[in-house]
Amino acid sequence: MALKKSALYSSLWRSCDELRGGMDASQYKDYVLVLLFVKYVSDKYANDPDALIEVPYGGGFADMVIAKGDKEIGDKINKIIGRLADANDSLKGAINVADFNDEDKLGKGKEMVDRLTKLVAIFEGLDFGSNRAEGDDLLGDAYEYLMRHFATESGKSKGQFYTPAEVSRVMSMVIDLGRATSGAQTIYDPTCGSGSLLLKAHDEARNRTGLELTLYGQEMDNATCALARMNMVLHDAPEAEIWQANSLSSPHFKNADGGLKTFDFVVANFPFSNKNWTSGLDPANDPYGRFRFGIPPAKNGDYAFLLHILASLKGSGQGAVIHPHGVLFRGGAEGAIRQRIVRQGYIKGIIGLPANLFYGTSIPACILVVDKGGAAGRRGIFMVDASRGFIKDGNKNRLRAQDIHRIVDTFTRQVECPGYSRMAPLAQIESNDFNLNLPRYIDGSELEDLRDIEAHLKGGIPNRDIDGLAAYWQVLPSVRHALFEDTERGGYSQPKVEAGQVKAAIFGHPEFTAFNAQVTALFAQWKAANLPSLNGIRIGDAPKRLIDGLSESLLETFRTAPLIDPYDCYQHLLDYWVETMQDDAWMLVGDGWQALADGKPNTDLIPPDLIITRYFAADAAAIARLEAERDAVGRELEEMDEEHGGEDGLLAEAKNDKGKLTRASVKARLAEIRPDKDAAPERRMLAAYNALIDKETAAGKKVKDAQKALDAKVAARYRQLTQDEIKTLVVEDKWLAALGLAVQGELDRVSQALTGRIRQLAERYAAPLPRLIEEVDTLAARVDEHLKTMGFAWK
Repeated sequence: MALKKSALYSSLWRSCDELRGGMDASQYKDYVLVLLFVKYVSDKYANDPDALIEVPYGGGFADMVIAKGDKEIGDKINKIIGRLADANDSLKGAINVADFNDEDKLGKGKEMVDRLTKLVAIFEGLDFGSNRAEGDDLLGDAYEYLMRHFATESGKSKGQFYTPAEVSRVMSMVIDLGRATSGAQTIYDPTCGSGSLLLKAHDEARNRTGLELTLYGQEMDNATCALARMNMVLHDAPEAEIWQANSLSSPHFKNADGGLKTFDFVVANFPFSNKNWTSGLDPANDPYGRFRFGIPPAKNGDYAFLLHILASLKGSGQGAVIHPHGVLFRGGAEGAIRQRIVRQGYIKGIIGLPANLFYGTSIPACILVVDKGGAAGRRGIFMVDASRGFIKDGNKNRLRAQDIHRIVDTFTRQVECPGYSRMAPLAQIESNDFNLNLPRYIDGSELEDLRDIEAHLKGGIPNRDIDGLAAYWQVLPSVRHALFEDTERGGYSQPKVEAGQVKAAIFGHPEFTAFNAQVTALFAQWKAANLPSLNGIRIGDAPKRLIDGLSESLLETFRTAPLIDPYDCYQHLLDYWVETMQDDAWMLVGDGWQALADGKPNTDLIPPDLIITRYFAADAAAIARLEAERDAVGRELEEMDEEHGGEDGLLAEAKNDKGKLTRASVKARLAEIRPDKDAAPERRMLAAYNALIDKETAAGKKVKDAQKALDAKVAARYRQLTQDEIKTLVVEDKWLAALGLAVQGELDRVSQALTGRIRQLAERYAAPLPRLIEEVDTLAARVDEHLKTMGFAWK
């Protein structure tokens, strides 16, 4: 059976659980990732003489399996990894970093044996050789999953090896990688960390063009550089050149003449505000001429990395670089450098990101998009303030799929959107003394909900507040007239509908019905267009290509929908993909449309409720009736207990030590009072209660028998399902039904937003000051009368 992505993630995280306690995440990640790597290359490359990675005799995962339970398992694993590294020059120093025989971290004696045996067993159950759909990256995604969790658990000081995948995607999509024309073109990351950002750029180019661009990365930290080299192999990029050294003081990639090698594309997430950037470097006499725009402050290396990147770009090159916002507005030497870079036309755009996205810092950052190729004709800088689009994810923020798509669409199409994006002309930038701080150019503040003093004094709802709902009235013009009428005073309206009836008035209006039908028709249009691709999923297909096509189609379809945010619909599909549809798709491309898995009903793909709803609705209804009858008897028992089970009640003495009435306690009490002639009323009550217990038991048996019979029918039906029936159950009854509910939820959100605002306005101005004064006077008069009645006058 095909390996589900969620099952893979679960197995990998269980491997981490085996190592917790003896070390923190920044350490145990090395052990888990090395085992993941060895398992992967063993499954993929063993016994393949033409493989890019040689798996030598005694140097594969199968040898680790043999070592399970061995008292020297730690030492044997070290030797197995050593043989694999010795057989491949590219792996030396990359995979043999972690010591699997370290008693301080893994325990002594039996504790180490048991821990490593369990760890190997977890990976033994994974098969990476036969679970790879062409064009998809199951292992790469698993690696990304682990890195995210490692970064989360490592904390600020140790999480800098990882750039969040969502940010990496944005950076990769805004630098025209889709225009690459040759595999000889290059992508470079001077501070590549674990390589995730570099690989995202590589994947973007491959997905857009089918080309495998050449990768170059440099990383100062030895252990992190080892991660990057493993990461390249896991992502099918074993030929990437990753070098361990400081890019500022010891740049590795050079031309034959000793000058810096230049690249077509550069991506980078460098260490912010590096105070030691000049270590081993004399900026005033830099042999590579990187500081011709100026020398950054000695205690802040932000611009040092940017200048290195600019010097590393070809004349037509583009780059995307993460920066702290300070680079946009700080003065002094940095201000002078910024002015020269802007005048040169190198900055194409700035994208402001939400705070708390990164694992090394909680401060907000931005993406500087640099473009040498278009510098000569640059007349402005395109700015995007995407700081408000995110979701909370534990103690960090995270960009959603819809946030990524909105940023990329806006930037690549240069769409100006009030409060979100605009093209800042160079003349305006110059007038601001080359200060690029985003709030100077984009006002992203929320509009203040102003109170109207006259409306509070004289009543009525200000027309300007009603006009503020113009987006709704463009679609539902008559709804406005159904809800409001003019007052004698100009500029104010009066509600025609009570606040509690607003929602019903909107829902019942023909224009809202037409709007509902329009959106429903759009979903039906999308459904019809995509049913063939959903029903046509075959073994070996690529799930990622499937969801990319589905999601893009949904987004484009709903761009024409009034009042509905197409990116919200897009997000619903992507959320459902992660929760459910992704695992289904992986099963289908691995095993096909199978109703049985290992001879048993495939309830993961086809939950029993789908079978019941489509084929056994009458049986389910009958069971529901039986359950209702059983529950009715249960309520009678509860009522008798409440009425007669109190301290002096006829059922009080029949309760057990826990204060419950049971069949045994009732029978015991009946036996106890049988000789007592005066206990006839209690006997009758107990007998009645006992009869209800029997009735409830019988009713429960009917439910159980009916459910058992239905379960048998359902199990039999699984074995009879045709492929077309399976497709109907999965595609229409499961996937499309869930997505249809999500779209309906967007319709409900529209009506609730409009209803909520109208109610708010109606209630805000419902009682003008004269009426409040009148009510106060009336209440005061009543109080006076009560006081007089009591013989007290206070005025």
